[in-house]
Amino acid sequence: MTGAFITLEGGDGSGKSTQAGMLQAWLEGEGRTVVRTREPGGTELGVEIRRLVQHTEGHVAPRAEALLYAADRAHHVATLVRPALERGEVVLQDRYLDSSVAYQGAGRELDGGQIRDLSLWAADGLLPDLTILLDLDPAAGRERMAAREDAPYDRLEEAGEAFALRVRQAYLELAAAEPDRFAVVDASGSPADVHARVVSHVRAMLDADR
Repeated sequence: MTGAFITLEGGDGSGKSTQAGMLQAWLEGEGRTVVRTREPGGTELGVEIRRLVQHTEGHVAPRAEALLYAADRAHHVATLVRPALERGEVVLQDRYLDSSVAYQGAGRELDGGQIRDLSLWAADGLLPDLTILLDLDPAAGRERMAAREDAPYDRLEEAGEAFALRVRQAYLELAAAEPDRFAVVDASGSPADVHARVVSHVRAMLDADR
């Protein structure tokens, strides 16, 4: 059985963690072995990088931030993602290089093409088989995040409305540019409704690979 690389993308509060958990359960019910991971933070090194870029108060230079994410990606792909794919497993990942293009490129107003090139170099060219973009209005995402009592301090969540709008627009442009890889899912419904839409895209991708 061939491996499959599925990533979940979207703004803060779009439900990536919830949908990842539901999709993992569905995939395992279909008999697939699932490696669920995230960026940054999918490895021990990634946990430390995640702390530096997301939970450290104060300014981090945008280029330094982009390079830290790329360092995490290089290690994560080499030590976790590729080995799992080679074993024929499904890698289900919360965020990947599209997050870097959207957040560090559009959000931080760096060159999105340069960020993508850096990310592809770090990942040795690895692209997902399917990227689910959970699309949600940033205002709705902020409401969801505000309701989370256990949420740690996150620098990106405090970047402001204009930042969040640039990120959303960048995601939609990425999806439009690569329609064969992306599936845009309206994330404003109930978790069950969103899950049903996600599963329809994942099922189609897996059936095509058989």
